[in-house]
Amino acid sequence: MKKESATIAFLNLSNQVLLILRDDKPEIPFPNKWDLLGGNFEEGETAEMCIVREMREEIEFDLRNPALFKTYDLPDRIEHVYWQRAKIDIQKTPLHEGQRLAWFSEEEIRSMEEAEIAFGFRQILLEFYREKPFERV
Repeated sequence: MKKESATIAFLNLSNQVLLILRDDKPEIPFPNKWDLLGGNFEEGETAEMCIVREMREEIEFDLRNPALFKTYDLPDRIEHVYWQRAKIDIQKTPLHEGQRLAWFSEEEIRSMEEAEIAFGFRQILLEFYREKPFERV
């Protein structure tokens, strides 16, 4: 059975997505690369329970009713990708994992190399921007 994980693309009012710079530790996957916030399921969790817990743990954010963008059956995992508009002041947000947070525009994501964003999320983010679920709300 594949592991399951849940991530979230927070969007600000300028349609920039929030990414976290992963720790620079050689023992973790994709050290020092940009990543979506989120993580792996714990036993008995649903995708939404997982992403809500992860946001409390990672940035002390009280996530409510995130919208599911898509669920991807990837070679190494099942990935549930959520999104939500959020006003997050990255200068004041506590960060319990990773080095720092930053907002990225669609153009910035497009100009990045595939390897600069962890776990294949560059392609998922480009698909998110192509489909623009945030314009249907």
